[in-house]
Amino acid sequence: MNQSPTPTDHLFTNRQLTAMLLPLMAEQLLITMMGMVNTFMVAHVGSYAISAVSLVDSINILVIQAFYALSTGGTIVCAQYLGQKKLGHAVHSAEQTLFIVTFISLVTAALCILFDRQILRLIFGTVEADVFNSARTYFFFSSLSYPFIALYDAGSSIFRAQKNTSFPMAMSVIANIANVIGNVVLVLILGQGVAGAAISTLAARALCAFLVLMRLAKPRENQPVHVSNYIRIRPHMPLIRRILHIGIPAGIENSMFQFGKLAIQSSVSTLGVTAMAAHAMASNFESFNGIAGVGVGIGLMTVTGHCLGAGRKDEAVYYVKKFCVAAEIAVAGSCILLFLLARPIVTLSGMETESMNIFLGLLTLITIVKPLIWVPSFIPAYALRAAGDVKYTMIISCLSMWLCRVSLCIFLIRGLGVGPVAVWIGMFSDWLIRGILFTKRYMSRKWLEFQVL
Repeated sequence: MNQSPTPTDHLFTNRQLTAMLLPLMAEQLLITMMGMVNTFMVAHVGSYAISAVSLVDSINILVIQAFYALSTGGTIVCAQYLGQKKLGHAVHSAEQTLFIVTFISLVTAALCILFDRQILRLIFGTVEADVFNSARTYFFFSSLSYPFIALYDAGSSIFRAQKNTSFPMAMSVIANIANVIGNVVLVLILGQGVAGAAISTLAARALCAFLVLMRLAKPRENQPVHVSNYIRIRPHMPLIRRILHIGIPAGIENSMFQFGKLAIQSSVSTLGVTAMAAHAMASNFESFNGIAGVGVGIGLMTVTGHCLGAGRKDEAVYYVKKFCVAAEIAVAGSCILLFLLARPIVTLSGMETESMNIFLGLLTLITIVKPLIWVPSFIPAYALRAAGDVKYTMIISCLSMWLCRVSLCIFLIRGLGVGPVAVWIGMFSDWLIRGILFTKRYMSRKWLEFQVL
């Protein structure tokens, strides 16, 4: 029987893991804050502005997750090549990751700009005129930012594959500072409302992408993978297919997940502006209190890639357990902290009293349930993807999302007239089923039989 490696045999020391995970958690926190800052900044404009930003951010998250999934393919391929000590192959995989996400993001941005009205109507149906007009404005500037988001994601994924998580975090700090300054100037001082929030975010994302690409072009001692000339990158289909073999299932999984959330949002929009605003704020806080756990999962993906590239399967199994414990601590702590800060935060935002009361009730429920079932439903899946077991995670995630979360939510809201709490009842059922199945897959070790390279 194979034994877990002794501490002296590990590829990563506890100090190295801490140095990797803390910046990842901080980076994910900062990324989420950009959407929250926009929501808070426009809160004083009215519930229609909060609702408009929330609606479009649902689409933005869908697109961002798709770009991130494509970049994930590059991360895993690059990390496994580095685990095998094949630096040249790792460099080529980085170049092809940048090429494919740039191409796809430009096409996506063009389609969203050309068909913005149709997309918004298709997804959200009929909403109030003020909400729809503000949503169109926010969607236009958000679409312009998609190529910058994609390039940042791809560049950051290449740094993470090299175990460098500090630089992407630093770029997120800069982006958030730029976004806050832009919001203060454009929204609070110049009174540009939703448009001001969108423009400031666009500028911050463009700056962030530029800085990441600049750093990636310069070879450094702790940066073995670098891209010396972006203009000379040409598509290499065998390597692109290898990246997409991981990225497409992950992209489908993330996209179906977000499409499901959009379907839920469509049902929530029938409950009125007050309920929509409460749900939007609850969704922001739920994303925020899980972001440290997501950072742990992203770190696990890099670590698993290196372990499997080096042929150390038992160590990959060991790290899944270790990272699950870290994620549980992070999620529980985040839930408690956000619960304690919720009332003063939303009071300062100027949120209307009725929406605030509904929001606080939803957040209480989330704070109790999430630490109990969130970790097994998400963290082991990061290791499965890094091993190449992407079809299983895609199928389980999609089925669980649509059969549990979406169907139950729509039935409760449209069939039984339940309020926004229906969203969270459906979500908790999704997490529970997904956690059981992913834990079973992890324990079976079938995921270790896959080959990425």
